[in-house]
Amino acid sequence: MNRFRSPVKREGAERYLLITLVSFAGSVVLTRLYLELSGYPQLGSGVLHIAHVLWGGLFLFVAALVPIIFANRWVYTLGALFGGIGVGLFIDEIGKFITQSNDYFFPFAAPIIYAFFLLTVMIYRQVRRPSKTDSRAELYRALDQVMELIENDLDEHESADLNARLIRVIAAPQFPEHARLAEALLAVLNSDTLHIADRTLTPFQRLIAQLETLEARLLNERRYRILVILGFAFAGVGSLIELFVFIAALFSSQLINDLIASLLISENLVTDPNSVAWFLILIVLSSITGSMMVAGGFFMFIGRDRIGSELGYLGLLISLTMVNLLLFYFSQFAAISTTIGEFALLVIVLRYRQLYLGIGSSINVLSRLADKPEPLVE
Repeated sequence: MNRFRSPVKREGAERYLLITLVSFAGSVVLTRLYLELSGYPQLGSGVLHIAHVLWGGLFLFVAALVPIIFANRWVYTLGALFGGIGVGLFIDEIGKFITQSNDYFFPFAAPIIYAFFLLTVMIYRQVRRPSKTDSRAELYRALDQVMELIENDLDEHESADLNARLIRVIAAPQFPEHARLAEALLAVLNSDTLHIADRTLTPFQRLIAQLETLEARLLNERRYRILVILGFAFAGVGSLIELFVFIAALFSSQLINDLIASLLISENLVTDPNSVAWFLILIVLSSITGSMMVAGGFFMFIGRDRIGSELGYLGLLISLTMVNLLLFYFSQFAAISTTIGEFALLVIVLRYRQLYLGIGSSINVLSRLADKPEPLVE
């Protein structure tokens, strides 16, 4: 009989990856903020300099060790958290490792970090997709859930989820051994002596529940719609204003000279002819995405919610994946606030589309971080 080597997605993999994403982004942003506010201090003296890439390596080492040493389910959360922090601290200093002068502020450093983050987001979206449900994959996930039974922490929802999973294995086993193993586990699960734990919410989960209650009370469909329209308008108008300024500059040689001298060269945004070309590309792309978001807001304002939300959503995606990549090159980490704002708007738009338009699925980040159980889809 051939051995199986194909990978199986771990139960809760999307939650662990989301923790990695959030901790990765948070470590980069907080590190840059701390260094900016503290004047870029150095740990060490004389010839020694303890760069934060070393702390990143330490976090990555711990993240690699804990799942090797411990078998508890909580090690995956800890590993995901430490792995994200470690990657953030490591990649934040990438400018030093791709330049001979060890230039921390090398212009390409920020786009590389952002591109790496976007790649991880793409992996996260791929992991969130439904995976195959053959008996082998279901048994893997069932055995992962059995850990809750071993720790005497299996609650009613988890018990029902595990029960349904085992029944599916018994109904369509790839091999007889799969069915026998599932039957044995099901017998334990249905025994009279099985302890069902009360589901006690952690402080974080209670906070999430309160936030969701607040969302339901404050943000009905009309208010959500207004919030999305204002978000599109705010995100897009700035780009259109920049476009109008540069169009006006094209008809005035004095204005364009003043603009380049005061805004670009003095701020070190443009240093050579190539960067001028890339800056013009940035302006064009930014104006296109800005126009899409403003148009999306307008269509939603006149009641065309589906086409408006779709247009604004596509504008946001292009801005996040292409425009901001160039923006990070020119303004380094000053673009962080813009990116965070656009990501927040993207979450709001997806939430609105899922709740009120029936399009796609919402990115309920807080609920996933809290590991709130979701029912299996039959």
